[in-house]
Amino acid sequence: MTTERERRFTGPRRGQLAFALGFLAISLLLLACIRDQTVWAAKTGLAAQPRFWPAIGLGAMVALGGLHLYRLPWRRFTRFDGAEMRRWAAALEYVLWFMAYVVAVPYVGYLPVTMIFVPLLAWRMGYRSGRMLAISVGFAVAVVLVFKMALSVRIPGAVLYEYLPDALRGFFILNL
Repeated sequence: MTTERERRFTGPRRGQLAFALGFLAISLLLLACIRDQTVWAAKTGLAAQPRFWPAIGLGAMVALGGLHLYRLPWRRFTRFDGAEMRRWAAALEYVLWFMAYVVAVPYVGYLPVTMIFVPLLAWRMGYRSGRMLAISVGFAVAVVLVFKMALSVRIPGAVLYEYLPDALRGFFILNL
C-alpha cells in the first residue's frame, strides 16, 4: 500500500533507491579508506593539509547521500528498479571493451589494436555497412597518426614489435 508521500512524488521513481544506496555505500567506502590514501602533514595549516579537502568532500558525500536516502518517499525495490539497474549495467560493457583495449596495446601495438577495436566497436554500435567500417578504420589510423606523430605522445612499443627486423622495429616503436 502506498503512502500519501509516495503518491505525491512527481519525479521518476525507477532506480532512485538503488542509486541512493549505491552512492552512500561507495561514499562510506571511500571515507573509510581516506587514512590509507592521504597523509596528515606535520607543521602545515589545516586548509593546506593533504587530507583536509578530500575529507570535507567525502564527508559531504556521505551526509548528502544519507539525506537523499532518508528523504526518499519509498524504500522498496520494484521491477522498474531492476530494469533501470540492468540499463546501468549495460554501460559496463564499454568499460570491458576499454579494458581489453588497454591490455592488448602493450602486446600487439597501438596501431594494430586501434585498427581492430574501432571497427569492432562501430560494428557493436550498429554501423555494419562496409562504408562505415572503412570509415572507422580510417578514423583509427588518423587517431594513431595524430597522437603518435603530431602530438608526440609516448606509448611504449609492443611485444609483437620485437619480432620485426631492426630498422622496421625502430620505425614501429617510434611512429606506430
